[in-house]
Amino acid sequence: MDFAAGEIVFLDKPLRWTSFDLVNRFRYKLSRKLNVKKVKVGHAGTLDPLATGVMILCTGGATKRVEELQYHTKEYIATLKLGATTPSFDLEKEVDAIYPTEHITEELVTETLKHFKGEIEQVPPAFSAVKVNGRRAYKYARKGREIEIKPKTLVIDEIQLLEYAMPIIKIRVVCSKGTYIRALARDIGTALESGAHLIALQRTRIGDVTLEMCLQADEIDSFLEKVII
Repeated sequence: MDFAAGEIVFLDKPLRWTSFDLVNRFRYKLSRKLNVKKVKVGHAGTLDPLATGVMILCTGGATKRVEELQYHTKEYIATLKLGATTPSFDLEKEVDAIYPTEHITEELVTETLKHFKGEIEQVPPAFSAVKVNGRRAYKYARKGREIEIKPKTLVIDEIQLLEYAMPIIKIRVVCSKGTYIRALARDIGTALESGAHLIALQRTRIGDVTLEMCLQADEIDSFLEKVII
């Protein structure tokens, strides 16, 4: 493989790693194998540290394809806890409010999810990299400053209840670029007249690239040994 000219590699991002951690690990190991100071490496589609799953890395000339790859449809398996919210909409922050769940049934969840299919408006989380007045929203949020984040139009192609074990539900989501699954969890909680936050997230597909096609982080060395002569 010619990584300088441009290659595309599929990796499974580990839990608690940032997307940049994975890119930096791959870049470091690749540079060492090629015996060069630096190799251009980019990625298509950031994952939060508390999420795992498919990440596409592009090297060399293939980094020109990053934007194209980012627009591919994505599939996620998300686990939500109902009846409680957090400021970050996931486990990054502590629970800040508790809500009733006695009225929630499996049938109600199934019917509620149907309303999220198709084109929807979504307000990105305050704890996110979306830009507000030229700065990342999370920089305001971490200082406790309230800001107005404009809603974005996105498309959810499929949304399906996989498991129901109150107060935990697991859903499958197929969606467009720019969808925040944490924000979707928030909105599902609100629609159920309760609260919700994300407790686990796995990206299982980007376009035609599935989890089964991805290298594990601890396989990078052996992979590079095979493909670099």
